[in-house]
Amino acid sequence: MSKYANAEWHGTGKDGNGKISTETKFLNDVPFTYATRFGEAKDGTNPEELIAAAHAGCFSMKLSFVLNAAGFTADTIETKCDITLGDGAITKSHLTVKAKIPGISKEKFDECAKDAKENCPISKSLNSNIEISMEATLS
Repeated sequence: MSKYANAEWHGTGKDGNGKISTETKFLNDVPFTYATRFGEAKDGTNPEELIAAAHAGCFSMKLSFVLNAAGFTADTIETKCDITLGDGAITKSHLTVKAKIPGISKEKFDECAKDAKENCPISKSLNSNIEISMEATLS
């Protein structure tokens, strides 16, 4: 499988602007600027936000597969991912997971969540360079 996205940038790093599109066109010419990346602007996106979305989505899907293999089906899996950028590099990805899974024990849930954290493709890609932490809550 191969997927792609495009980014286009015009001007300087601080005063320029760009746009990002994905192969599926779900993101199509979405703007990004210095202000959407390092400031408070909300009228676009930024690379770290996209990595956070990818990690949250990848983890949630992997957890679903791990749970199914263990004989469980989640009613809901909600994952928030916080990406930390410092000194010009992503230094941390923190997953906050809340799940509702009928019939599972806390111990089994923790085991499955740990497996998903360590083995989702985005975790594997990030894990060689950054710390990945997690809080997992079963409701």
